[in-house]
Amino acid sequence: MVSSAGLAAGRRDRGGGGAGGGGGAVVDEDDVVAVVMAASRLVMGMSARALAEVDETLSLPQLRTMVALEGCGPVKLAELAEVLGVNASTALRAVARLEAGGLVDRRANPDSRREVILTLTPSGAALVERVLRHRRREVAKLVEGVPPEARSGLVAGLRALLEVAGDRSIHVPEVAEEFRRVAP
Repeated sequence: MVSSAGLAAGRRDRGGGGAGGGGGAVVDEDDVVAVVMAASRLVMGMSARALAEVDETLSLPQLRTMVALEGCGPVKLAELAEVLGVNASTALRAVARLEAGGLVDRRANPDSRREVILTLTPSGAALVERVLRHRRREVAKLVEGVPPEARSGLVAGLRALLEVAGDRSIHVPEVAEEFRRVAP
């Protein structure tokens, strides 16, 4: 495992700008990959804790499906599968379990009877909101510990990463307005 101190030292060895990322130096791609991997483990842990606090019966893949539905709005099954990066039969099984739990609604598409439109039920939307609220509180505590001079670099880097990812279920906000709706 690579420590943050080791990564900072590695950046300095290659002319990096230290923790604030200043100085305009180029950071080695391996360092970026290592930090993003560590951050993804951190976020997964936060998601798992938030989910366990709110609903112990739901799995992370089920939550991901619900968050994607919340982000995309009413969608066809094929679109949901594309957003999740799975095949349609995998998405259908996930939706069937969530529907059985009263969290997702599946209705015939009025424009094409062979297709279904998927939405969160009110209880599904409320569950997503509770999990996201819990996760947001945990992220906010973490961000409080980030030095103010490092925050703009963090926001710029994460925004660039999200835009490159191109996940249609994730809206990359210009400001924090989107996230204030789930504030404590």
